[in-house]
Amino acid sequence: MLTVTRGLSNARRRPHPIATIGNFDGHHLGHRALLQTVVAAARRAGGTALVLTFDPHPVKILAPGVDLRFLTSPEEKLTRLEEAGVDEVVFLEFTPALAGMTPEQFADSVLHQQLGVAEIFVGEHFAFGKGRAGRIGDLDRFGRIYGFEVRPFAPVTLNGGVVSSTRIRQLIQAGEMDQAAALLGRSYALAGEVISGRKQGQVLGWPTANLRIPPQRVVPPDGVYAARASDGMKNYEAVAYIGTRPTFGAGERLLEVNLLDEKRDLYGQRVTVEFVGRLRGDHAFDSPGELAAQIARDVGRAKELLRGSSQRVP
Repeated sequence: MLTVTRGLSNARRRPHPIATIGNFDGHHLGHRALLQTVVAAARRAGGTALVLTFDPHPVKILAPGVDLRFLTSPEEKLTRLEEAGVDEVVFLEFTPALAGMTPEQFADSVLHQQLGVAEIFVGEHFAFGKGRAGRIGDLDRFGRIYGFEVRPFAPVTLNGGVVSSTRIRQLIQAGEMDQAAALLGRSYALAGEVISGRKQGQVLGWPTANLRIPPQRVVPPDGVYAARASDGMKNYEAVAYIGTRPTFGAGERLLEVNLLDEKRDLYGQRVTVEFVGRLRGDHAFDSPGELAAQIARDVGRAKELLRGSSQRVP
């Protein structure tokens, strides 16, 4: 079972902590490879597989004007870390004082004195300390001083570049859902509670479950997507729409989901929507009838895409 610790404490002693540091937003293929290595090393040593992460995200403190959005919710991040076999996640509050620590102060106070790290795995381009002045060579030198081993970890590359959260965010915001899925190792998903809508889809013959878009999450561009939806009990093939319904006069930006070949009342339930592929952008139609005809074409294309994607393993 995953232990979640908030803050640092000298009183806590862990058996042979083998650690890594990061925010792990997205839990993509690079994160998985790193965590797998940390967990395997901890099991061999009979130690503790430990993740040190920060709350809030450092960008919120260092660049508060940046509109930073995330690939995973805090709950999903913890679930995926537990599934990876991590024993403990330590949330360290990222404050101006922490940001002002020199690299050696961070290595001594946080890694050595507080966490008692025995080994630490970090990416080859890891940077830490005030102004990100510390590099992996510095960390290795401090490790020799304070008694911990530093294990450099090579980045995972795919499709011509390093797998990173930044790259995946850019792909999702461009609507490149298949490319994002390749780097994530799964389709990107958003989740929320189904709310009451204006019943416009039902009038058109295509009833939808409506979800508010989760705040601070990366959102694909407005348009129509082949999707899969889950209410926690059953999975459904679906068509998803993100937008403001301009044919009827712009309203609140929502995520709307039509279950294919299914009739189910999901009102009040929590539904997860996976985006498999983008079918088209969003625009106003001249009439509701024209929109209904386009939705029928969208459904046909979605079924083809979903059947094809089910034959592929990410």
